[in-house]
Amino acid sequence: MAKKDVLEVEKIRDMSDEEIGGTIRKLRDQIYRLRSATVTDKVEDTSQFGTLRKNVARLRTEQTRRQMEAAGA
Repeated sequence: MAKKDVLEVEKIRDMSDEEIGGTIRKLRDQIYRLRSATVTDKVEDTSQFGTLRKNVARLRTEQTRRQMEAAGA
């Protein structure tokens, strides 16, 4: 399964803010390339779309949590 591609919460919380931002950019680039590949080629594993989007959502959630902590502190 694609379980190995899922980012774990512990790993995300250990990342710095810069690492989270870089990872989000990298994942969005992968989504774009995968979307482009569906137009030109046949994509074998379409479940990658959901996995990548969920990973981006996890990272954005952690970013928001950190911003809320900083604003409240």
